Amino acid sequence: RKKCLLCNNVLMLVAASIMGCSKISQSFEMILIGRFMCGVSLCVPLHHQYVGEISPRKLRGFANSTSSFFWTLGKAIGQISGQRELLGSQALWPLLMASCGLPALLQLVTLPFFPESPPYLLMQKGDTEGCKKAIRQLWGEGQHQAEIDDIVKEKATMKNTKILSVLELVREPAFRWQLYMIVILTSTIQLCGINAV
Repeated sequence: RKKCLLCNNVLMLVAASIMGCSKISQSFEMILIGRFMCGVSLCVPLHHQYVGEISPRKLRGFANSTSSFFWTLGKAIGQISGQRELLGSQALWPLLMASCGLPALLQLVTLPFFPESPPYLLMQKGDTEGCKKAIRQLWGEGQHQAEIDDIVKEKATMKNTKILSVLELVREPAFRWQLYMIVILTSTIQLCGINAV
């Protein structure tokens, strides 16, 4: 999870650099490429997954809701800083386009000091000691055996569950209506007023 987030931040920095240099290069295609790279990044689902996995059970819901809060706050800051009086002017718009690299740079600098998520270490890597060390680093010293037991139970449940590839998921008729609903909801999210909120 952590390595994927770090790679994703590198992608965002490259995208921000391409968009920031588009005016100097006099190339609108660079804006299209940069925006495409921002669009294919996995920021939102990865953040939700990582934050949910490193949070203690009693704070997990709150931690996941803070991701949505900061996502919305970022959209609001982008809308405000895009005004002509701030970064939306003729001279400063490349800085506005490149500003998406600031959170990525901040995370790229700070994330190496965080441990990998405990469920990932235990379930995918089978590293019990690494899991315990990550839990102590994240949640402090104390009795965390109940959380480790929950992860072990989840791992046992996952052994009996077949994990489908993306292609298998698309071909599976039992999931077809759920997929249609997800595609419709995701494609219409820009029409729901979240930007105004």
